[in-house]
Amino acid sequence: MPTDYEVTYIVRPSLEEADVDGRVTQLSELLRSGGGELGEVEKMGKRRLAYEIDDVREGYYVVMRFRSDAGAAKEFERQLRLNEDVMRHLLIKLDS
Repeated sequence: MPTDYEVTYIVRPSLEEADVDGRVTQLSELLRSGGGELGEVEKMGKRRLAYEIDDVREGYYVVMRFRSDAGAAKEFERQLRLNEDVMRHLLIKLDS
């Protein structure tokens, strides 16, 4: 049964704004192809990190809401871990 999820991820700041948009689109398509139903995508822009990650002090924050089954959400999270442009991510299951 499909469940609502929210994922927040941070993209490397070394990318150009257009490249960040490309990564967001690429990840959205990855989610759709895995059977997920994409909801709201909020690009929060470049922000300072709470702590340094690999000597990087800022990153592009993106928040995405989607609906999928648990298997598709788990696969999407695995793809985020494999993507070298994504520095950190947090996937949470929303209460219905």
